[in-house]
Amino acid sequence: MTAAGSRGLTVSAVRPGRAWTPGILPGFAPTFGITLAYLGLVVLLPLAALVLKAADLSWLHFWQTISGQRAVATYRLSFGGALLAALANTPCGLALAWVLVRYRFPGKGLADALVDLPLALPTSVAGIALTALYSKNGWIGRLLEPLGIHVAFAPAGVLVAMTFVGIPFVVRTVQPVLMHLDAEDAEAEEASWVLGATRLQTFRKVIFPMLLPSLMTGFALAFARAVGEYGSIVFISGNMPLRTEIVPLLIVTKLDQYDYAGATALAVVMLAGSFLLLVAINALQAWSRRSGHG
Repeated sequence: MTAAGSRGLTVSAVRPGRAWTPGILPGFAPTFGITLAYLGLVVLLPLAALVLKAADLSWLHFWQTISGQRAVATYRLSFGGALLAALANTPCGLALAWVLVRYRFPGKGLADALVDLPLALPTSVAGIALTALYSKNGWIGRLLEPLGIHVAFAPAGVLVAMTFVGIPFVVRTVQPVLMHLDAEDAEAEEASWVLGATRLQTFRKVIFPMLLPSLMTGFALAFARAVGEYGSIVFISGNMPLRTEIVPLLIVTKLDQYDYAGATALAVVMLAGSFLLLVAINALQAWSRRSGHG
């Protein structure tokens, strides 16, 4: 290929106003079609069927189902507990990521691998382990029982399970940013120290603003994961209506009672909440990229 031809390809590839530029490797059309077909069959079609099923309900029936006392109690526990768990996981996840990136200590590799354990562990196994640990006869539960603190079979147990499953999302979101700062932006910290700033001032004025976008993304991911958690919660919560019942459990209960319309209505509420969370996560990730830390 001539130099002029190469220049022509280069100019055409960066020509302003072009919506799409062919890549070097062929096959965009078939792979794009397969991707759309896969997403349509696996994701969009079931969700569309769910919405269409809910559309068969009258507005009165739909509203009565999603606004009943039992349903409202499950919303309060699911979304409120997920919010508290995400708020707890954000500073704790930041501290864990900080230690794993900034310090060397024996067993660091094992500690780093254990962060992913809640993701790899089956949720039923996690639920049984947490219940055994926090029950009245458990290692921690027997210490809390004389103090009048009940975790297993109480709302606190739901919070513990949500915190357990959400912590990896904060750590794994913040950790790469800390590694980037440790490798390339150490000069800013050194300049802050040279100018007389304390460690706390350096963290608050220099490091924390760089970490904030990833922290917010980790918070949103941990919140979304906690809202949808089911397996570990059903073991430790006790599943008491109006007290320790979560939305996914109420949906399963209605299915067991052959109340498909009620289960569909609650599922649509969860779908709407998940969609809003997805929008929020994408917005936070876009902000992170614009800030230069995505």
